Amino acid sequence: MPELDLTTILLLVLAGLLAGWVDAVVGGGGLIQLPALLLTPGITPLQALATNKVASIIGTSVSAATYYRRLQPDLTTALPAAFAALVGAFGGAALASQIPAAAFRPIIIVVLIGVLVLVLTRPQLGRHTQLRWEGNRHRWTAAGVGLVIGGYDGLLGPGTGTFLVLALVGLLGYAFLPASAIAKIINLATNAGALIFFVPHGAVLWQLGLLVGAANLVGAYLGARMAITKGSGFVRIVLVVVVAGLLIRLGYDVVAGLTS
Repeated sequence: MPELDLTTILLLVLAGLLAGWVDAVVGGGGLIQLPALLLTPGITPLQALATNKVASIIGTSVSAATYYRRLQPDLTTALPAAFAALVGAFGGAALASQIPAAAFRPIIIVVLIGVLVLVLTRPQLGRHTQLRWEGNRHRWTAAGVGLVIGGYDGLLGPGTGTFLVLALVGLLGYAFLPASAIAKIINLATNAGALIFFVPHGAVLWQLGLLVGAANLVGAYLGARMAITKGSGFVRIVLVVVVAGLLIRLGYDVVAGLTS
């Protein structure tokens, strides 16, 4: 691990805390944590990606456990989607070596604009769980969600948890709060899939990852508790803020790529 001054360490810990909170509520904590690691002096992009996954999986484990104890999320949805997401993350990582991520950013931006308009113009969306299908059709659809978004996580990454929540609400018919609970279980699988690749390649900075992960853990616990207490309406508000942040981030990446 490179030598870091106290100010840098404190800023990384703060980023981990905020990322854990945001990720536990509605996903998208990587929008905070990953850029902080990428901007840390002496750390390569691969090390930043790998170390981010260590910190994220620590926080996601805690938020998933907190949601599970309090809400008992539907495992008939979560487990097929999690397995498919693990497979998708491997496929996405392999695809990333063949197709530049920048090619997909404009598509994701268009999708996010549509999502933001949908959430803002349909205030009843995600307030109550009204599943669209049952039985095998529901499970196969959940697995398809996991496969596609797991592939996205392997290919690009930012906002994976947010996309999971949006798909579970908009496609399957869950309310925002149970969707967040299920998304945490699926997100565990995508993080684990990435680490299976990163750890053997020696890309993880373990000391830094565990330090940021401890802060992420605290933020994740507080975020999950707050989401459970305040309900789906609160999750919806945070979702709008996070989607707007993701739009700004990806939009900046596209503009920077065009002007470089």
